[in-house]
Amino acid sequence: MNPGSKLFSNGELARSLDHQLGRIANSVAGINEDRLLSVPEPDLVEPLEQEFLVEAPALDRDGIVTHSVEDGYATVREFGEEVRLTQTAVTFAVPFSGDRSVFLLRPSSFTFSAPSADLRDGELLIYWSGPLNADAGAIRQGLDEQLKTIQKWLDWAALQVAAYNQQARQRITQEIQARKARILERRNIEAALGFPMRKRSDAATYTVPVTRRKIVPARIAGTVSPFRPEPVLDDEQYEAALAVLRNQRNSLERSPSTVAQLTEEDIRNILLVGLNSHFEGRAAGEVFNCTGKTDILIREQDRNIFIGECKIWKGPKAINEALDQLLGYLVWRDTKAALLLFIRSGVPSEVIAKTHGMIREHANFKRDGRNETGERRDFVLHANGDPAREIKLAFLSFVLPKVSEPD
Repeated sequence: MNPGSKLFSNGELARSLDHQLGRIANSVAGINEDRLLSVPEPDLVEPLEQEFLVEAPALDRDGIVTHSVEDGYATVREFGEEVRLTQTAVTFAVPFSGDRSVFLLRPSSFTFSAPSADLRDGELLIYWSGPLNADAGAIRQGLDEQLKTIQKWLDWAALQVAAYNQQARQRITQEIQARKARILERRNIEAALGFPMRKRSDAATYTVPVTRRKIVPARIAGTVSPFRPEPVLDDEQYEAALAVLRNQRNSLERSPSTVAQLTEEDIRNILLVGLNSHFEGRAAGEVFNCTGKTDILIREQDRNIFIGECKIWKGPKAINEALDQLLGYLVWRDTKAALLLFIRSGVPSEVIAKTHGMIREHANFKRDGRNETGERRDFVLHANGDPAREIKLAFLSFVLPKVSEPD
């Protein structure tokens, strides 16, 4: 009867994982420089994680099938003579998921009696043999004992794999960031320069503790090759602008009788006034403007570096229209945007949840950004026609009363 091959016996798992960890730097070093600078970091990290992270095997006990039941033979010695006995031989196929190579390598914790089975792609063949008259209960018990032993070794291996995966994730990110910094240093630029700050003496201070800021564009990478820096709204200024919008939202929600008289355009104009009381452009003029159907934007030379879209909730269709409009306004170089939803009907919590879901269902959706429950929700979309060009989208909801009918 075939007992199978010894598992976990063809080398040390720790040594194999250490070798794998050491290969990460070489893989990052092999990435084209312009790609490294142009492609968003998560899009660089993902394929490397797929290459280097290890999935510990997991046995699928519900998927076990009986592979075969046959007559087998065993040779024993009785009274000094070899006697050949007929036995029942049962082979079980046990499916598993994960990296099959883990079954070949010895974990740091082990016993001196490794389990046996034949390793196939996606399954183990486990063998049981016993008397011809063995009942199903005895056969099942024998299988369970072998599975228990294999699982114990897998649990030892899984602990090492989990620790390795954590190290690998950190190493991938560190290597990407370190190499990008070295390239940028050599090219004597930074991926994004901060904005100089200048306080305006007449800036309003009754809404939020934000000084009026001078908008001077920073630079980030584009997707063209070779790498070229581009103007972009710095993250600090983006957050400051959103903070102004958020506080104006809070003020509007606290003034229902006044807001009930305002149209969408009126509210938009109030937001523009508030923004321009805190920010200024190169010539100390108004930097937030309204052009055509675009509601709020910052324009630098021949391109927009911030776009905000205002929309009144009139059902799910309004969200699709708003996203399509927003993405239509954005050219492939634009990187930051905001969707401001005015809710004047329906249950606000339900409307907000529906909006989150519709953004995630949009064809340009890539992943969630950070989550600020009750304040805003961030998403990452990609530009039309360019999955590598990421757009940060902040969603802010305004719960406002309905427009009052004229007397």
